[in-house]
Order: sequence, then structure tokens, then C-alpha cells
Amino acid sequence: MSPRRRDAEGTAAARAERRAELLATAAEVFASQGYSATTIRKVADAAGILGGSLYYHFDSKESMADEILSTFLNDMWGAYDRVLAAGLGARETLEALVVESFRSIDRHRPAVVIYQNESKHLATSERFHYLLDSHRRFEEMWTSLLARGVAEGAFRADLDRTLVYRFIRDTVWVAANWYQRGGRLSADDIAKQYLAMVLEGIQASRP
Repeated sequence: MSPRRRDAEGTAAARAERRAELLATAAEVFASQGYSATTIRKVADAAGILGGSLYYHFDSKESMADEILSTFLNDMWGAYDRVLAAGLGARETLEALVVESFRSIDRHRPAVVIYQNESKHLATSERFHYLLDSHRRFEEMWTSLLARGVAEGAFRADLDRTLVYRFIRDTVWVAANWYQRGGRLSADDIAKQYLAMVLEGIQASRP
């Protein structure tokens, strides 16, 4: 490899690393201050650079939010699709999806908060219509899985599938508001506790 090519690749890698750092900073600011209230200047201040320097990497605030959210959703759906393709029973599939959900929160916590708080507003823009598509796909995945579980005899026949879907969705993803990486419980530990509560309840077994 020529020195010129090596230098170019090193520069590209450094630029990509810096871009990722700036996106992480933007995600934290959007999550804590709200997308609408966040300006390019606020992101730049948090990153310790001049506002104009941010435009070297991104052409707008929308571009940053788009990349943050699409990266999170692509990663989440990649994990979900691997679970769905594994050929597990309904209960095992549910357990694996909950685990992957908490792992997504661990990897993308600020993006999850942004998605929860801002997706309804952002989805009014054509650029962010994929948020609505993801929401519809998510609901269909869960309600279909619950129906399959009932058919397999893994879940109770009297389940209101829409209600159970909303319960799982809300109880799992709201954890992004308090979850801290490196805390007392790992993402997998929390998933295990949530699954125990959902599938087994909290009442002690009686002798």
C-alpha cells in the first residue's frame, strides 16, 4: 500500500470516528433537551466545537436525527429478524425478542428516548415516514407472535393481544428513561427479571 493511500485511509477512518462521536453527542442532547429545542449551536457547544464546524460533517439537524434513528432501527430490526428466523416456539421467541429489546436500549439508549418522545412529530415529515412503517411492523410482529402463542397453547386463550402488545411495548421501552450502562443490573439481567414478571408474575409459589 502506498503512503498516500495509507494516509487517505487513515484520514477517512479518523473522520468516520469523529462523525460517530458527534452523532453520539447529538443523540444525548436531543434526548435530554428535546429535538425541537435543540439547535446546531447547542450540539456544537456540547461537542466542544464551533457551530460552523459541525456542518463539515452534517448538513442539518435533521440529518443527524435521521442517522441516529435509522441506525438504531436498522440494528434493532436486524436483531429481531435473526430471532424470528431461528424457528423457535412462540414463548422462546417472545423471550428472545425482549432480550434483544433491552440490548438495543443498552446500545442506543438516547436514540430510543428520541424515538419515544419525538417520532410522532418527526413522522409528519416525509423524510421520517419510515418511523411510522417501523411502528406498524413492530405492532404486527408482536400481535402475530401472541396469536401464534395462543394457537400453540403457550399463552392463555383469553389474551387481548392488542392490550398485551401495548403492555410489553410500554413496560420494556420506557426503561430507556432510567437505564444506565454499567449499572447494578446488565441489560440481560433486566430482561430476565421483566420476563419473569410477565410470564410468571410476582406472587410467590405456594407449597
